[in-house]
Amino acid sequence: MNRPDARPFLGKRLDIFPSDFVCFDIETTGLSPQRDDIIEISAIKINDDKVTDTFSELIAINRPLPPFIRSLTGITDKMLMGGGSAESVLCDFLNFSHGYIVMGHNVRFDVNFVYDKALEKLGAVFDNDYVDTLSLSRRILTSLKHHKLDDIADALGVEGRTLHRALGDVEMTVKCFYKMKELAEIGAVL
Repeated sequence: MNRPDARPFLGKRLDIFPSDFVCFDIETTGLSPQRDDIIEISAIKINDDKVTDTFSELIAINRPLPPFIRSLTGITDKMLMGGGSAESVLCDFLNFSHGYIVMGHNVRFDVNFVYDKALEKLGAVFDNDYVDTLSLSRRILTSLKHHKLDDIADALGVEGRTLHRALGDVEMTVKCFYKMKELAEIGAVL
């Protein structure tokens, strides 16, 4: 690789509304895939627009969580002690999402993190194409000033989020995705 951030096998961003996908989210110790760790991966598998499976795992790390991350997520060092190894959880997630388009909100962050960690820990490539609900919301919810997941949920009347825990974020993202899909099908722009 010529640049440290080059990801030659990264999947493509798709601007579509698939019926089969894996919506996922991660929680991390920080923003850098090179310096930080994934501490939680959660996902919901959708086939023919129906939930068919879920995945949610904590990952044990070999250092204390930064106080900001503990406060933000509610995840504690003790909780992570019961988590799986990065290698086993990443392997399980790659198997769970294999062959699917993946989706998430601002998902490029999550995709890049999983890509880098899968390569580092497993020598595996995470090359799934992906749909970003952030991109969809900018196209459909044009009147919003901000397109954070909370803003989109409020605009669409979607309730029920567990703030900054991966599975709660995934559930909220799926609900928002389907509301935006309904709007797109009737040609509505808010």
